[in-house]
Amino acid sequence: MKKIGTFFLIIFFFVSCSSVPITGRKRVNFVSDSEVLPTSFAHYKDFLEENTLSKNKIMTRQVKDVGKNISTAVDVFMRANKMISEADSYEWEFNLIDDDKVNAWCMPGGKVVFYTGIIPICLNEDGIAAVMGHEIAHAFAKHGQERMSQSKLQQLSREALALGTSKKSETAKQIWNTSFGIGTGLGMLKFSRVHEQEADRLGLIFMLMAGYDGAEAAHVWSRMSSLSEGKSSPEILSTHPSNSSRIEDLKNYLPTAKKMATQFMKKANTFIN
Repeated sequence: MKKIGTFFLIIFFFVSCSSVPITGRKRVNFVSDSEVLPTSFAHYKDFLEENTLSKNKIMTRQVKDVGKNISTAVDVFMRANKMISEADSYEWEFNLIDDDKVNAWCMPGGKVVFYTGIIPICLNEDGIAAVMGHEIAHAFAKHGQERMSQSKLQQLSREALALGTSKKSETAKQIWNTSFGIGTGLGMLKFSRVHEQEADRLGLIFMLMAGYDGAEAAHVWSRMSSLSEGKSSPEILSTHPSNSSRIEDLKNYLPTAKKMATQFMKKANTFIN
């Protein structure tokens, strides 16, 4: 039975290989949007009901406007590149929570939350765009679904594809909670360094496509990193390690990101016209 399970795991691996648009990185993702998005949307709705939205109209408007601008640029990119069904699957929503945590996150399907504690670190609209682009990039690259696929592979490996029907529901719940960090706080997705660099670079391209100043991205992460000096790290950095090499990568990648953003927007404008 274990040999059969291993065989099917290998088949799963090769059949489910795909590439992240723009970066071209190979990924294994056999979790469908229909499997993930309804749960994601439900968790987001529950989160909003259990937390307090900010009453600061100016900050709220900034977050919503920046989110709309970047998600629109990403949507146009997807449609111009024949990713129609994928573009249709996103239900973009942007909310600002009244909380001092220095944090922001995006659930699969485009459900974004910013905390008021991160706004002073963003400092300006371009800073908000840097964080927004990074979080949207996680959803665009389907990092959450990729983690969920990895969790499923680990589970299948342990049980050799012989999951009992009586445990199936509980197993599915456990995989979701582990993959998306629900057990340690909704929205705190624990991505790898590979995912983080990919989100940094994609986010940089996305904010440039929406017309924001990409140079601000490195400044934002520098300000976040400085908060950890002599005190506890901001929550967004607890699973998103920021260091000099990461900031340097943003600076070095900026010229490439500008070229790519310009190229993508030219194609998008042709598609629109």
